[in-house]
Amino acid sequence: MTTTPTVPAPADPAAPDAELASQPIGYWSGVVHKAVITHIRDAMARVDVTQPMWWTLNRVDAGGHVTREVVVAGLADVTDTPHDASRAVDHLLHRGWLRTGDDERLHLTDEGRAAKARVKELVTGIRARIHAGITDDEYVAALKVLRRMADNVAPVRPA
Repeated sequence: MTTTPTVPAPADPAAPDAELASQPIGYWSGVVHKAVITHIRDAMARVDVTQPMWWTLNRVDAGGHVTREVVVAGLADVTDTPHDASRAVDHLLHRGWLRTGDDERLHLTDEGRAAKARVKELVTGIRARIHAGITDDEYVAALKVLRRMADNVAPVRPA
């Protein structure tokens, strides 16, 4: 464990391992985000599905009183725009993968369940490629560090 503060250095994609501690997290988290999201979206686009559509299928399949409003609220922090989740619901209804009950709850159709199974296979393969060469312990350690960093800079909420 380092006991002396590390002096920040400019972003350097070719920085050797010995200098990685000085690299800016903002740069590297941005590089990872862009690469991973681009890979996921490109793979999903090849089967004409979007991330919000996948997330919506999962939310609806989980059951409960899932309405359009519940999906929109539940995905608000992960979609790019405030309209993406609602559009995903519209796309899925149009494709016949979802239906709306009399109580406005959303339900997967048989076609929706089959599509969800196909997309799950795709997503499982995407995850395997992204995680190649990374153990579960390494992944958990990385997420713990990222979560701690996010907590370190989160706004203080009044009591």
